[in-house]
Amino acid sequence: MEADPLTAAIQHISQGSPGILTLRKEADAHYFRDGDLVTFSGIEGMVELNGCDPRPIHVQEDGTLEIGNTAIFSRYLRGGAVTEVKKSEIVSHKPLDVALLQPRVVAQNPQEAYRARCLHQAFRALHQFQHLNGRLPRPWDPDDAEMVVGLARSLEPLKGTEGGPLEELLDEALVQRVALSSAGGLSPMAAMLGAVAAQEVLKAISRKFMPLDQWLYFDALDCLPEDGKLLPTPEDCAPRCCRYDGQIAVFGAGFQEMLGQQHYLVVGAGAIGCELLKGFALVGLGAGASGGVTVADMDHIERSNLSRQFLFRTQDVGRPKAEVAAEATHRLNADLQVTPFTYPLDPTTEHIYGDNFFSRVDGVAAALDSFQARHYVAARCTHYLKPLLEAGTQGTSGHAFVFMPHVTEAYRAPASGLASEDATYPVCTLRHFPSTVEHTLQWARDEFEGLFCLSAEIINRHRQELTSLAETDGPQELTLLEEVLGVLRERPQTWQDCVVWALGHWQRRFHYGIMQLLSCFPHDKVLEDGTLFWSGPKQCPEPLEFDASQDTHLLYVLAAANLYAQMHGLPGSWDQTALRELLKLLPLPVPQPLAPSFPNDLDLAGASAEFGPERLKKLHQVLEVWSGSPPLKPLKFEKDNDSNFHMDFVVAAASLRAQNYGIPPVNRTQSKRIVGQIIPAIATTTAAVAGLVGLELYKVVGGPRPLSAFRHNYLHLAENRFNRWVPCAPAIQKLHHLTWTWTCWNRLKVPAGQPEKTLELLLAHLHEQFGLRVKMLLHGKALLYSARWPPKKQAQHLALRVTELVQQVTGQMPKPGQQVLVLELSCEGEEDDTTFPPLHYELCDKTAALSPGSTEPCIPSPQ
Repeated sequence: MEADPLTAAIQHISQGSPGILTLRKEADAHYFRDGDLVTFSGIEGMVELNGCDPRPIHVQEDGTLEIGNTAIFSRYLRGGAVTEVKKSEIVSHKPLDVALLQPRVVAQNPQEAYRARCLHQAFRALHQFQHLNGRLPRPWDPDDAEMVVGLARSLEPLKGTEGGPLEELLDEALVQRVALSSAGGLSPMAAMLGAVAAQEVLKAISRKFMPLDQWLYFDALDCLPEDGKLLPTPEDCAPRCCRYDGQIAVFGAGFQEMLGQQHYLVVGAGAIGCELLKGFALVGLGAGASGGVTVADMDHIERSNLSRQFLFRTQDVGRPKAEVAAEATHRLNADLQVTPFTYPLDPTTEHIYGDNFFSRVDGVAAALDSFQARHYVAARCTHYLKPLLEAGTQGTSGHAFVFMPHVTEAYRAPASGLASEDATYPVCTLRHFPSTVEHTLQWARDEFEGLFCLSAEIINRHRQELTSLAETDGPQELTLLEEVLGVLRERPQTWQDCVVWALGHWQRRFHYGIMQLLSCFPHDKVLEDGTLFWSGPKQCPEPLEFDASQDTHLLYVLAAANLYAQMHGLPGSWDQTALRELLKLLPLPVPQPLAPSFPNDLDLAGASAEFGPERLKKLHQVLEVWSGSPPLKPLKFEKDNDSNFHMDFVVAAASLRAQNYGIPPVNRTQSKRIVGQIIPAIATTTAAVAGLVGLELYKVVGGPRPLSAFRHNYLHLAENRFNRWVPCAPAIQKLHHLTWTWTCWNRLKVPAGQPEKTLELLLAHLHEQFGLRVKMLLHGKALLYSARWPPKKQAQHLALRVTELVQQVTGQMPKPGQQVLVLELSCEGEEDDTTFPPLHYELCDKTAALSPGSTEPCIPSPQ
C-alpha cells in the first residue's frame, strides 16, 4: 500500500449511467486518479452506495467523478464522503546472490539509476578490498583508492531486467571518491539511512506502505569540495583518537576545527529540533572554545511530546523545552555549550533577537511546525544575511532546504500553506453555514472559549466591578451570558446540575438552534435571482434528536458537564454508565431564547440584538446570585492533556456539528492536528530530515561553495521517493534606466551621518548615488513620505531628521543598540513586478556599530 486513503466530501451524485459525483469545492479532486477504487459513507438518500463494494472511478476534466451505474438507486439528498480503497499487493524480493548481479534500484530517473548501479559496483569492490586486506581503504589514500577502482573494473558485469549483461561504462571517478572517503563515518548519513531502515521495519510489521524494491543507494558526495585542490590530505584525515575521527576521515581535522568555532541558532525544540540538537552535538558543531549553540523555544513539555521528542523524559513534563533540550544536548557532548532562550522569535521580541544577537550568529537552523513561523525566521535570516537550514515534515513526507545569502534564492513559504494557516473563517460561515471539517472544529474551539473561558472572565469582572449589564460590550457578550447561565438560571451546586446544563446546551446547539435557522431560511427558500438559498457551499442542516445511547451525544454531555463543573469549582465524574442512567431520568429542557440568525457577516455586524429592559433585568438578577459566590475559574484550552475533557468537548461538538450539516467528521488525532494548526511529525521522518540538514551544514560551514554544491531535499518514506536538486539562484532584477542590478539578498546602505540626515538629504542621496527618484517611503506600515502629498505636508516631513520623522509618525524611537532602520521604497519607473531592495539607514555610532553584512558592497553585481 502507499499513503493513507483519500477521503473527500460529496456535494451531489446524479442518478444515471454513469452516475456523476460532484465533490465539494474545497475537496482536492486532482488527487483521485482514473481506476482508483472507492467506497462511500454517510450519504443520505442514495443509501445504496453506503458501504458498497469498491467501485472504480473515472476522473473527468471538470473534476467530477464517474462512479458507475446509479440509475436505479434512490435520489441523492445530502452529505456523505467518498473514500479511496487501497488494493493490497504481494511483494517478493530476489535472494541476495541473484540481487547482487541483477539489482533492482530505487531511482527517480535513468540518470539516478545509472549512478546507483555504479555505487552498487563500488560497494562490491569495497567488500572485496576489505576481504583481501582486512581493512577499508585508508582515508584519502590514492593507492588504496586506485586498487578499489581496479577491483570494480574486474567485477562481473551487472545484468538487466531481462537477464542480459548491461552495456554501460563504470563511472570510475565516482568509485574513486567513494573509496577515498569510505573509512569515515558521518552521523547525518547514519540518521538519514537509519530512518529509512526503521521505516522499512515498520512497513514489514504493519504491512502498510510499499517496501523498498530492492536496493537504495543514497550518496552525499556533493558535501566534498568540487575543486580537487581543496580536498583533504591523508595527513589531515589521520585519526586523532577522538569522538570525531569518523568525520575527520572524510573532511579533515581543519574542517573539524571550523565546525567547533561556529555559533548556531536552533529555532524550535520540538521533534525536528531535538533531532537537530542531537545531530549537532554528535558532529561537534559549536563545541570549540569560541563556539556554541542557542536554542529558542517558548513552549513547555507536554506528555504527548515524549513519543517523538527524544531529548525529553517523563520527569521533564511541564518544564520549558529549550531548557531541557539544552541540558540534554550538553550531556551528549560536554564540550558543547547550549544556551536556552524561552522567548518566542517573532516581531514582539526583536529587542531580544536584534542586531547584537544576530551579529554573533553564524547560521540558523529552523525546526518549526507552522509556515507562518518559518516565514518570519526566514525573513530575519534574509535581513541579517545569515544561512538558513530549514526542515519540516508531514507524516512520512519531509523536506530539508538550504538558503545561502547571494547564492540561492531566499525562502518562500508555500502559498497554500500560508493561506490555509492564516485563514480566518467568516463568523456567519462558522455559525450557520459550515461546509468543511475545519469549519466545524473552529466553531467547536470558539464554543469552548466562549462557554468556559470568556464567560467566566465576564462574570468575574461583573462581580468585581459591579458594572451595569447595559455597559457590557455589545449584544454578543449578553448572549454569551445567557448561554452560560443556560437552563439552570442559578449557580450549579451539584454534578447533576452540571449535567442538566450540558443537556440543555446540547439541545440549544444541535436541535433548537438548527430549527430556528430553518425557520428563517427554509429548505426551499429561493433568493431574488431565482437560485436556492441552500446551494453551493451552503449545506442545508438537519436538527439532531438527543439519544444517550449514541456515544458522541454522551461524550458531549460528559465533557461539557465536567468543564462546567471545573469552571464552578465542583467535582466532576468519569462514569459514563451512571451518566447514561441519569440522562434517562432527566426530561429534555424547554427552548431558551436564541440569538437571531443572519445570512452574512455584514448583517451580523450591523445587528443590535434587542435586549429590552425586562430581559436585562432578569439577566442581572441571575448574575447577582452567581456573583455572590467565589469567582469562577476560566479554563485555558489545552489540547494535549487527555484527562481534562478539553479535546473531548471539541471533538464531540465538531462531530455533532458535522452531523447537522452532513459533513464527514474526522477522528480525534486529526482533530487535534487541525485545532492546533500543527504539521504532523513521526520519528522516522524527523530523523531523516535532520540528517539531510546535517549534510547541508557541512557545505555551509566548509567555506564558499558554488550553487551547484547545495541540495534541496524532499522525501516520502511511504512512497519510496527521494528527491535532491540544486536550488534556484536568486532572481536578478533591473530597471531599464539603472546601471546596476540586485537580488533579494541586496540592500541599499546609507549612513545616517553626523549630524544626521534630514529626509530631504536622504532622498537627494538616493537620487545622486543610485539614480532613484522616490515616490513613497515607508517604515513598516507607516508612510513617511509620498510625492502625492500637498507641498506643505511634504515640506514639513522633508525638513525633519529621519529618526525624528520615524518617531513623529510611529511614536517610537530606535531601540537601544539598534544599528539599522529598515525603510521600503517605491520609485519612479518601477514596474508591477519590481521589488526594490530595502534601504538600510545605518544609525550613528552612539546608537549602533557596524550594520549587518557591512563587509558586502552596497549593490554587488552578479558574477
